[in-house]
Amino acid sequence: MNPHPSPSLQLAAQRSLWLSVAVNVVLTVLQIVTGLWAGSQALVADALHSLSDLIADFVALLARRHSHKAPDDDHHYGHQRYETAASLALGLLLLGAGASMLLGAGSKITSGTPLAPVHQAALWVALLTLLSKELLFRYMLKIASEVKSSMLVANAWHARADAASSLVVALGIAGNLAGYTWLDPLAAALVGFMVGKTGWGFAWDALHDLMDRAADADTVAAIRATLLATPGVQGVHDLRTRRMADQIQVDVHLEIDGNLTVHQGHDIAAAARLRVMSSQPVLDVMTHIDPV
Repeated sequence: MNPHPSPSLQLAAQRSLWLSVAVNVVLTVLQIVTGLWAGSQALVADALHSLSDLIADFVALLARRHSHKAPDDDHHYGHQRYETAASLALGLLLLGAGASMLLGAGSKITSGTPLAPVHQAALWVALLTLLSKELLFRYMLKIASEVKSSMLVANAWHARADAASSLVVALGIAGNLAGYTWLDPLAAALVGFMVGKTGWGFAWDALHDLMDRAADADTVAAIRATLLATPGVQGVHDLRTRRMADQIQVDVHLEIDGNLTVHQGHDIAAAARLRVMSSQPVLDVMTHIDPV
């Protein structure tokens, strides 16, 4: 299996990221201006969420450019982990943004100062943001599935998290307009919690991958079955895997008839390697031959 998507798919991935950048720029400016003018803390919190995604988009664009570089003298296994590092950065960014929103909303709720109703314009902007982010999520997830990039999937789900937070914001603003003025900062606090929770999930997963987390059990079982199905392979042991962004690095000992020549054993190991790489998202297979 080719570890790199086709140029057309790479171009589609770049376009999806730039579209996300454009949408986040427009929505961030619109939310901040309207939120400050309308007196809605929830809308301003949602704007900060969009701003964090905007920064995340630029990090993702940078990672996409570097992750497809060929191996060099300093990176013998390639640069795939640029994407993992970017996912970690995105997660920490969202975690920090969420904590900031929670603190701000909590301070306003507990201050004891009477809260004023917001302007109706804030509700219309929240609904527009909700629709825009949901459409962006569906488009980006489609492209991410075609490119098979976990980082782009993460970025798409950021848009869905934005859509969910915009729904909470719209409900909070609507409640504020109905006379329950405390619902606006409460919505801001809920947005902060959602953002922080999403960030923690992405950061934790990326951290595990950077610590050489193994592939999932189903993938390991499929790799083992492919190796055992290779003609000449009589057994497999010490099969180890570690993730390299969306690819997998495999180390394995192959049990081969000890009466075969070195050349024959090499051909069997080479065939096993090619079979695995053509059927699974495997970057490379390091084989060791054990005679039996």
